[in-house]
Amino acid sequence: MRTNLLIVDDDVKLCRLVKEYLEPFGYTVDAVHDGVAGLDRAAAGGYAAVILDVMLPGRNGLEVLQALRQRSNVPVLMLTALGDESDRIAGLEIGADDYLPKTFSSRELLARLRAVLRRSVMAAAAAAERAPAPIVVGPLAIDTAAHAASIGGTPLVLTPVEYDILLSLARAAGRVKTREQLLLEAAERDFEAFDRSIDVHVSSIRRKLGDDPKEPRFIETVRGVGYRMRRPRAAETR
Repeated sequence: MRTNLLIVDDDVKLCRLVKEYLEPFGYTVDAVHDGVAGLDRAAAGGYAAVILDVMLPGRNGLEVLQALRQRSNVPVLMLTALGDESDRIAGLEIGADDYLPKTFSSRELLARLRAVLRRSVMAAAAAAERAPAPIVVGPLAIDTAAHAASIGGTPLVLTPVEYDILLSLARAAGRVKTREQLLLEAAERDFEAFDRSIDVHVSSIRRKLGDDPKEPRFIETVRGVGYRMRRPRAAETR
């Protein structure tokens, strides 16, 4: 597979040279020559990285980068004819991933580009590892990262306490959760004698799930103890 790159530079000859050098290494290079068009193309997506010049007509590279960072995390390698350290620092502070003077050699550009792309892939992999997998019980899915639940793909509108109760039951599918446990885990308060607030919340959750307490698909009442999320039968998972 080829890697799509965008170069934004008003030096047409440089763009052509970069394209000719990088394409044999597996890159497809598109070029635009002003800041406004460069921002539009970069923000539209589809590029693994952007090579961005500082000195551009329309909008300069720092303005383009600042606007781009509000819309995209695409890796950006900045180019400049300026040797001013403050200019380099400004680009990095705005969100450039790396910086090269226009006196760069082709081999240095390739090395820096590969490093930027490698860091981007590693960051994406790390983020994927940190994002917990959704909890799925039959047609019920709970996305803990988004703090959201859905049934059959239709979002459920839950209060914070209802969400926490449903999450607690789903995580323990097949096992009984006592009212005391649900109060501690979801309502974050101690159990009091004759406290039936959990029952009210569960009743509301059942209604939103379309669950019949007499023939429950999801939440079973365990008399005198608490509640249990049913594990779905094979036919119910299809």
